[in-house]
Amino acid sequence: MMMQFTPYFIKLLFLAIVLQTYPASAQDGATQTVSLNEEIVSVDLSGDRKQVGVYTTSSSSKNPTRLAVLLPGYPSVVRPVVENGVMTNSRLSGNFLIRSRQFLVDEMIASLIVDCQSDSGDLCSSTYQASQQRQEDVDKLIAEVKRRTPSISEVWLIGTSMGTISSSFMPIHNPSGYAGAIHTASITEPYARNSYRELGGFDYKKTTVPQYFVHHAADPCFLTTYAGAKSITDKYKIPLITVTGGSDFKGDACKAFTEHGFRGKEKDVMRNIGVIIKTGRADQLVIN
Repeated sequence: MMMQFTPYFIKLLFLAIVLQTYPASAQDGATQTVSLNEEIVSVDLSGDRKQVGVYTTSSSSKNPTRLAVLLPGYPSVVRPVVENGVMTNSRLSGNFLIRSRQFLVDEMIASLIVDCQSDSGDLCSSTYQASQQRQEDVDKLIAEVKRRTPSISEVWLIGTSMGTISSSFMPIHNPSGYAGAIHTASITEPYARNSYRELGGFDYKKTTVPQYFVHHAADPCFLTTYAGAKSITDKYKIPLITVTGGSDFKGDACKAFTEHGFRGKEKDVMRNIGVIIKTGRADQLVIN
């Protein structure tokens, strides 16, 4: 006798095949290279404040040794949602660092997306991001991740756009806390309209950890010019990784889907950053 399949049964069968074929991995549209395991990490701060982050590891990694601390750009408020081991939503899903994390995480490298402290409102202010309080709040989150994963021996800061305020100031407040800092699409014009004065006259020599700049040669944002990045890196003898090309650019010049957010070059940029984190060297200074 031929078995009769109801429409509901057929739907469940199709769903099971899809889930078996495509394991859980990060969202946001880019082609996946690894399956990710993600969880919310939260620590209590003073008063009723909390510091939250999303800790991401490769499903094949049991003992990552490097932690990439991701400090996203404007407004630097993430408010993530994690369901079934995957971050499914946030206020900054399109941000370069967040949408590209799957190209960085592997057996050696885990990542930690950093939210702003819980009572920040809709903006993680530049004043706070430059403060020692910001460094202390984030370091409490890092300490919790290291407690959970004792194999982590190095912590790298990676900021993008407004988040480079944090990646610039945190090593000054805690010189021994990090193995290095990588500034992507960095704020280079602190005195421009609506820019961030905290980086005005910033002395990168005060940062004792290794630093790297990653910048698109055609970055259209008036706050993050390539000429400004070249001037800073030449002055302070900091390696500059220059990115060219990309595709499917759209939106405001300072938003995440133009050259400012390395649109179409996410995989190449993140893999280059991964090499820096693993080796402590920038072997490739041009990404075409």
